[in-house]
Amino acid sequence: MARRAVKASKGADRRVQRTHRMLSEALIELVLERGWDSVSVQDVCERADVGRSTFYTHFADKEDLLVGGLHALGRFLRAQSAGNDRPLAFARGLIEHVDEQRRLAKAMVGKRSGQVMQLRFRQLLIDLVREDLEALTPSSPRLDATVHYVAGALFELLIWWLEARTQLEAADLEEHFNELTTPLLTLLKKAKSRGG
Repeated sequence: MARRAVKASKGADRRVQRTHRMLSEALIELVLERGWDSVSVQDVCERADVGRSTFYTHFADKEDLLVGGLHALGRFLRAQSAGNDRPLAFARGLIEHVDEQRRLAKAMVGKRSGQVMQLRFRQLLIDLVREDLEALTPSSPRLDATVHYVAGALFELLIWWLEARTQLEAADLEEHFNELTTPLLTLLKKAKSRGG
């Protein structure tokens, strides 16, 4: 009897994952076609061939569907950079992910994305940058300003890279980001050693 329950649970998990994947893919396709503001939950359900009641069993709204993906991305990036002492090491994983998932990234932060999506993505970057920079310097208004500065720069750099049709490779973009942020990180380290 217990084996049947485990098999049923695994089957249900796969169905839930499949439903989430179908809904996410439908949302991405529609955002790329129409833009975030022109896509409704009904549109997503029709594209995914999933009933509205099923959608609302899993998600509160289309933003909730998006947020689940961002939380997963945040966990992935933290795991990728765990144990790396270099500040902002998560940027490598993020740039590689954006490169591998260009359609998804364009739907999230490109021209067709909505302000809600961009704000959520920007907040993820702020959180990741803050976690790394807090290790370099005590919390202060200057740290907060620096966090927003770095996260905003990375956000804009990624949007430019997605939309500019440049031939710049992911590794080159990461190297350039590191070159731009190294002087700032050096200043933070000096400020910490001076006690300020």
